[in-house]
Amino acid sequence: MKRSELNEIIREGEKFIASFGFKLPEFATWSPDDWKRNRHRAAEVIRARLGWDITDFGRGDFENLGLLLFTVRNGSADNLKTGKGMVYAEKIMISRENQVTPFHTHKVKTEDIIVRGGAPLEVRLYNGEPGKGIDDNAPVKVRMDGIDHEVPAGGVVQIHPGSSITLEPGHVHSFWAAGGDCLVGEVSTVNDDETDNYFLDMVSRFPDVEEDEPPYRLIVPDYAKL
Repeated sequence: MKRSELNEIIREGEKFIASFGFKLPEFATWSPDDWKRNRHRAAEVIRARLGWDITDFGRGDFENLGLLLFTVRNGSADNLKTGKGMVYAEKIMISRENQVTPFHTHKVKTEDIIVRGGAPLEVRLYNGEPGKGIDDNAPVKVRMDGIDHEVPAGGVVQIHPGSSITLEPGHVHSFWAAGGDCLVGEVSTVNDDETDNYFLDMVSRFPDVEEDEPPYRLIVPDYAKL
């Protein structure tokens, strides 16, 4: 993806998030120079990979296959092992109308996907395990706002603003916004985008960036350069 495209996506995302009254932390507005000045006191932010995150899943078609995310907080694998400290994570995301996040599941993370505002989010569900594909026949048992549901394999559920779905390991899911753009929250156990995303198709989680202009905001993969 071109840096100019990433910059514009973030500018649009900032406005969309703000339109719902959702406030981001201080470092969300840091310039690249701010990051350089604050890199030592922001060591935990960098370790936890908090901040702006944009992906086109390596397909070069962000409008149709992509997602904008901002990780607000995130613990560590050590927290999960001991059961102490920050054993949770939180994200805010923008899923654009008919913009698909491809089928994937997790081995560790359980997540609540919450529609915070905008259009409904549609989620297609299967049972499946990493490396073993999906089950085309078995219905999916899933909880939505604390209520148990059973969804046919490959069935689609619609999540409206204020509502949520709990996705556990083995829930293979894909989602997109229907009828407009959607502000999506995620509350989960510790998030590890490097090793705990298992996609059905070969995709790239983080974009290759063509530097055609300076960064407006840094994205998570930029932290390695700090």
